[in-house]
Amino acid sequence: MNIEPVRIERRHRQRFALDLPVSIRRNGGDGEACGFTQNLSAGGVLFYTDFPLAQGDTIELTLVMPSEITLAEAMRVRCRAAVLRVVPPAGGTACGIAALLQGYEYLPEPETLLKGSGAYVRVSPLHEPAPEEAVGNGLHTFHTRDAALP
Repeated sequence: MNIEPVRIERRHRQRFALDLPVSIRRNGGDGEACGFTQNLSAGGVLFYTDFPLAQGDTIELTLVMPSEITLAEAMRVRCRAAVLRVVPPAGGTACGIAALLQGYEYLPEPETLLKGSGAYVRVSPLHEPAPEEAVGNGLHTFHTRDAALP
């Protein structure tokens, strides 16, 4: 008889297994890197990248949220996040990054988003500040009860 241990789900939000392109930038940094998500929830994300990050880094992630999450049309979103965990690569060069999402803003559709093709050339051209960011509105904040891992 094979008895598997029972795993208790501690997450408070639904997680979506999504393989999405993501642009990454350290807060205050001018370099941009790319990666891809493994899963995403309202409070966190697990993604893979070659960009060197460390636990505690604050970052900006820009991605296109699919209609399955927005329940409307796909939207480009910039998220503020804090790196909770860095998993060294098992094979290859991309590290796994677990990050807690702290806030987000909707961005206007970029010219590089190819309509009708389903393909995305780039998610973000170096995270230029949106006009509403300059005046301090338009940024939404997540209020989490705990810092559960995504």
